[in-house]
Amino acid sequence: MRSPGQKTGPPELTTHDGFGAFYEEHIDAVLGFVTRRVADPHLAADLTADIFLAAMGSATGYRPNRGAPIAWLFGIARNVLSGHARGLVRESGALARLSGRRLLEDEDVAALEERIDAQRAFRSLAERHAALSEPLRAALDLVVIDQLTPAEAAQALGVTQATVRVRLHRARRALRGTEPAAVTEPKLEAAR
Repeated sequence: MRSPGQKTGPPELTTHDGFGAFYEEHIDAVLGFVTRRVADPHLAADLTADIFLAAMGSATGYRPNRGAPIAWLFGIARNVLSGHARGLVRESGALARLSGRRLLEDEDVAALEERIDAQRAFRSLAERHAALSEPLRAALDLVVIDQLTPAEAAQALGVTQATVRVRLHRARRALRGTEPAAVTEPKLEAAR
């Protein structure tokens, strides 16, 4: 199944109107990607904004021949979320984390809280498959949850399509309980 609103032609990302249309087309997919991974509405709003700012900053580097725009955008989203996680490790306290947040209107917070509540079922499932190795979880999430094709997931992860297919097979077997959940991939890591 293709991502909602996905076009076959390249988006025009270097003009204000073109990027605005790109934003409107993909905001729900990106916000869904973020709210499945973050439970705080302020943080979800900030990270979503950061993802589109990063996309805007690297719009001239988008190459339509390398894959679908949504795969490129999810690759940026993964990098922004990873960068945020690394930043949390470096931060010294709760006040430092709170100081950089924008204030949201009450209705914006309520809307994000509703969206986060709607994602609780996913977070419950995510807890059950938390024992999977990170490479297996990433491939599974991009294909099953974010509805990318294995080729698009491979592009977002920076690995081959065969590697993604093997990771999907192993993740599904682990979730069914037919092999250990904490599967490692020493042979596949060389394929990166």
